[in-house]
Amino acid sequence: MAKIDAFFQLMHDQGASDLHLVSGQQPALRLRGDLERIKFDVLTNDGLKAMIYEIAPEHKIKQFEETGDVDFAYEIPGVARYRANFFEQQFGCGAVFREIPSKIVTCAELGFPPVIPKLASLPRGLILVTGPTGSGKSTTLAAIINEANITRKDHIITIEDPVEFVHQSQSCIVNHREVGRHTKSFTAALRGALREDPDIILVGELRDLETISLAVEAASTGHLVFGTLHTTSAAKTVDRIIEVFPSEEQMQIRSTLADGIRAVIAQVLFKRIDRKGRCAALEILIANSAVRNLIRESKTFQLPSMIQTGKKYGMQLLDDAIAELLQKGWISPDEAYMKANDKQRFRQFLKTPPTDFTEV
Repeated sequence: MAKIDAFFQLMHDQGASDLHLVSGQQPALRLRGDLERIKFDVLTNDGLKAMIYEIAPEHKIKQFEETGDVDFAYEIPGVARYRANFFEQQFGCGAVFREIPSKIVTCAELGFPPVIPKLASLPRGLILVTGPTGSGKSTTLAAIINEANITRKDHIITIEDPVEFVHQSQSCIVNHREVGRHTKSFTAALRGALREDPDIILVGELRDLETISLAVEAASTGHLVFGTLHTTSAAKTVDRIIEVFPSEEQMQIRSTLADGIRAVIAQVLFKRIDRKGRCAALEILIANSAVRNLIRESKTFQLPSMIQTGKKYGMQLLDDAIAELLQKGWISPDEAYMKANDKQRFRQFLKTPPTDFTEV
């Protein structure tokens, strides 16, 4: 048993999402969104390096020493998997570990609207799950892929850096590919995937022009493609995809994206105040013919009103989802206000409304 495993066990027992180990500081856990110090000695650079090197593959240690940062996954059987990042900082090395539960939570257990699991049954198209770092995008995607794994008889390929949730093949054949370990890059893996008879492709992150271009192309040629972006709303997600392309190609990609896109889920995570844990508020855009026309005609600014009127298709605005969680008494008015797009809507629920200097 590695020395660091004791921290992972504590993290698991406390229900923490992340573990922070930094030279010159005490260790810390992220509990329900907040960092809490662990009563432990201040970590030295040499002591921390010895601890984290014990669990890292040799080629990852070499990469870390050459570049100053590295990602990989570590697993404690029967406990959980951990996404690890090592980095160099002013006072020595540091490491952050994100816990990835070994049990995949279903869409029903997450309390998602009925339209979310239905996305797993689509024959083709592009589905994007977006939100800030740590907003639960991987959990949402894992739940949808799990639904497909149970209900379909297809080939699923996931391309991640590193592999997070591990799906055991059920009705589907599931292959996990890790960038840097099983393939050189997202682009190389996506290009290869098109020759591997896939039905469903999950791309861990759409991070550059080539990856986005290949994902859109795969979605347009008969595959169901899932991907993530760090955007805060459905409309901004569509704009971000298009803006990645050179200006002379943007009209063409608008048309291709309009044909291929099926749904955008933009999510934000909240601390629950009624009990321990967190919950997600989802903005859901379903690409019906009216939505596709807006994308094609460069009218993405009208997408919020389209979502507002598209409730019968399962669409919902982020602020409506936040208002519902607030009404249930699950989240605090302060956090609802902080994370809402239309802050004015939630000011009435605050005891002492703040003056937001960014909006003065």
